[in-house]
Amino acid sequence: MSTTADRPAHDTIDGAVTVDAPVAEAPVRQGSSLDRFMRRLLILPEGKTATADEARSAFQKSLVVSSVRCLLMYIIFPFVLPAVGIARGVGPWVGLVIGVLAIISIVFSIRRFWRADHSKRWHYTIFGSAIIAFLIYLAVKDGSALFG
Repeated sequence: MSTTADRPAHDTIDGAVTVDAPVAEAPVRQGSSLDRFMRRLLILPEGKTATADEARSAFQKSLVVSSVRCLLMYIIFPFVLPAVGIARGVGPWVGLVIGVLAIISIVFSIRRFWRADHSKRWHYTIFGSAIIAFLIYLAVKDGSALFG
């Protein structure tokens, strides 16, 4: 009977070679001081990385949330629902909730772009920040419509 210590570092299973050694994580590129500042601002753990596919998935999800918000706020609530006589005054409440969800989603996708050390992380950070600023403006506008 063989023990773990008797086995070689490489085992062959059906002709495929496997390695029992642990896989090292990809190192995070340090970059400029501005890159390090953004990593601290986004509260990213040292050495942890994400894949480009995870970053792309997060980006797609944040776009879907923002798109749903725009469709609801600018097409469904102002035109469709009042035409059938329902949902008067519901728009600002829904706008606030969906806006907060969109902001959270965008922040998560920005974090994934940075964790993946994606080559377009600065582009998306600027794009996402502009959308967040617009969503905050809309949230203030909705809040003043509700409470002001």
